[in-house]
Amino acid sequence: MTTMTRPPATPRTPAPGTLRTPHVRRRGPKRPSALLSKTGVTALLALATLYTLLPLTWLLLSSTKSRADLFGTNGFALGDETHLGQNLEHLFTTGDGVYLRWVLNTVLYAGVGALLAALLSVAAGYAFDKLAFPGKERLFSLVLLGVMVPATALAIPLYLLAAKAGLVNTFWGVFLPGLVFPFGVYLARVFSASYVPDEVLEAARMDGAGEFRAFRRVALPMLVPGFVTIFLFQFTQIWNSFFLPLVMLSDQDLYPVNLGLYVWYSSALSQGHPEDYLLAVVGSLVSVVPLIAVFLMLQRFWKSGMTAGAVK
Repeated sequence: MTTMTRPPATPRTPAPGTLRTPHVRRRGPKRPSALLSKTGVTALLALATLYTLLPLTWLLLSSTKSRADLFGTNGFALGDETHLGQNLEHLFTTGDGVYLRWVLNTVLYAGVGALLAALLSVAAGYAFDKLAFPGKERLFSLVLLGVMVPATALAIPLYLLAAKAGLVNTFWGVFLPGLVFPFGVYLARVFSASYVPDEVLEAARMDGAGEFRAFRRVALPMLVPGFVTIFLFQFTQIWNSFFLPLVMLSDQDLYPVNLGLYVWYSSALSQGHPEDYLLAVVGSLVSVVPLIAVFLMLQRFWKSGMTAGAVK
């Protein structure tokens, strides 16, 4: 009896181009960390909001207190609303209304200065973006270098230059440095590249418009959101400026509001005038109001016109 044996099976070779790859198990999406989760982001935003609002809340509540209550009660305890009116009246009448003089000086320094600085920045940023001239990128590198230099580091050199020009303890010694805003030039170049199409400028030039007219009639209306943004940045920076006026001015009639409040606070601590401490608190609250008002009035310009200059 014979047994039949089968020959060993030969492995099949797959056809060319049909090689099978080993199955790779796919991993599911990684779960976000606790800080990046919705709850974590909400908690961080809540902390940032508290960090912003708590000082303003303390200023508002402290302004409703008398001098005795300011030092004898909790900082976040509500005072009498009648004290707020008395404190405001005392603020505006002290020193023959010197506080109003300081506010007016700050409006001139910050308002007019930021307006001219924004206009110069937009014009310079437009030129860096749309015009061709020798050494353009090297000059723009110097602008970026100016962005990285803190303003406090320039206060002493500016004082020495102002002393040579005879501008120390004058309005112009504080006003003129505010016209230079390197960060605004950088922002203006970014806005010009985004909002001003080259095709529109070429069409204006073909119609016979010069470079200045093309900028004034065509580009500048498209750059209104950038102009407002740069104005708000520089307005806030000049309004909060302290070190430059401190080294540049000695006449109290030329002080901005921040320097005047510092004088009152220093008088309360060093010279034993506790009433000046309450003046500094109420004056700090009033000095925040123009910043909030300007932001609320100009906020709509950030949203309107964001699509201006788009090529349809």
